[in-house]
Amino acid sequence: MKVLILGGTAEARQLAAALSQSRSIEFVSSLAGRVRDPALPVGPKRIGGFGGIEGLVRYLRTEGVDAVVDATHPFAEVMTQHAERACVRLGLPLRVLRRPGWTGDWHRVASIADVPDRITALVPDGGCVFLTTGRGDLAVFAGDAKHRYLVRMVDPPEEALPAKSELVLDRGPYTVAGERELMRTHQVALLVTKDSGGELTSAKLTAAGQLGVPVLMVSRPPLPAGVASMDTVDAVLAWLAELAGAASSGG
Repeated sequence: MKVLILGGTAEARQLAAALSQSRSIEFVSSLAGRVRDPALPVGPKRIGGFGGIEGLVRYLRTEGVDAVVDATHPFAEVMTQHAERACVRLGLPLRVLRRPGWTGDWHRVASIADVPDRITALVPDGGCVFLTTGRGDLAVFAGDAKHRYLVRMVDPPEEALPAKSELVLDRGPYTVAGERELMRTHQVALLVTKDSGGELTSAKLTAAGQLGVPVLMVSRPPLPAGVASMDTVDAVLAWLAELAGAASSGG
């Protein structure tokens, strides 16, 4: 049985490492290629987009893929939609591997587009906003000249930064002590982040709680209707083993 892992996350790398020990499951990991120096999984891999739904369908057919695991970032909404439509077209089983989201006493918004209005309501003019939502959403904040922004991301942005901003290029994991010092140094009045989940970047939430800095959390987009998700690598491995067993027995 051959599996396509749509990856880029720590969970995708863990899944690839586990499957590299399997004698009954062949796999290939796919990364979008948007990060300059990504952490690469073990085993076969491809980097780059598929060219939309039709391109993904062609790839799945040509490569003889039997099942797909979408282990992309919880906010990679378009890729998840494409995977669902391609798998429906071909009748392939699909599971989304999505780590549990964070829980806490935070302000929440449904989408990144809702953030600027909430910043206006929560942060006085001149206050500092610690922005950790990634480089693809900067245009939403381009018109805000009333607040200071501390913007952190892995790679330099392609879009313009907010008028009053300082850019920090860094990659997790982060420490609570480091996050606390960063927020103190810049006198952060609000932390804005996405509900990515996991431990790699959760230190900022702990630090914000210790300093009394409010958090504005962007909720995850919903999964396409009918798509099942699993929140651990072990659960996905068990599902794949069941598929492989059925395939080998002709079921």
